[in-house]
Amino acid sequence: MTNKTDKAQTTATPGQTLTIDGVDYNAADLSENAKNQIMNLRVTDQEIASLQQKLAIAQTARVAYANALKAELPAAK
Repeated sequence: MTNKTDKAQTTATPGQTLTIDGVDYNAADLSENAKNQIMNLRVTDQEIASLQQKLAIAQTARVAYANALKAELPAAK
């Protein structure tokens, strides 16, 4: 995870290999702290995905409310 600006990419493969920033690591060779940080990244990525879905729902609802309001306004003269 050398690049500070890139989102850390953590991918577990069936052989217990993790790819982080394009480098493969054997999961068994990682410290407990490193494993905990990977877990934290996964949980955080899941939360971000959930929040992005909620934002999309809210934005869709806002558009619908704005359209409903426009339909209720008197015609412009």
